[in-house]
Amino acid sequence: MAADQPTHRQVTEATAVAEASMRPQTVPVNMYEASGALVIVAPLPAVTVDDVTIELRPGHLRFWSKLRSAAPRIYLLREWDYGGYDREVELPAGYGAGVEATLANGQLAIRVLRGEATSPISMHPNGAS
Repeated sequence: MAADQPTHRQVTEATAVAEASMRPQTVPVNMYEASGALVIVAPLPAVTVDDVTIELRPGHLRFWSKLRSAAPRIYLLREWDYGGYDREVELPAGYGAGVEATLANGQLAIRVLRGEATSPISMHPNGAS
């Protein structure tokens, strides 16, 4: 391993320190109505389906992910992190009967099904449990 490359232990420790001190990044979303569902799309670069949790409650949808990696390095310009995302959106009346989600190519797409919410739902995209 090259001298300037961090070890796995250094990356793990740097990630723990960063996650303890950081505030999650707010994620921009696009939301539109489609046939039988409300669709919410958001960019989530550098996370996997197991990193992302989606929670549907009556009137609200929240999704978040943990910090993926924080290698110890000196940045010349740093405008975003690998994760530590969090967003909650208020849902219009008539949506919340169920939720489906996919994460591909750094984009999270969530479908909130038309109908009244029956109970809270928590899931990962792509049906991961």
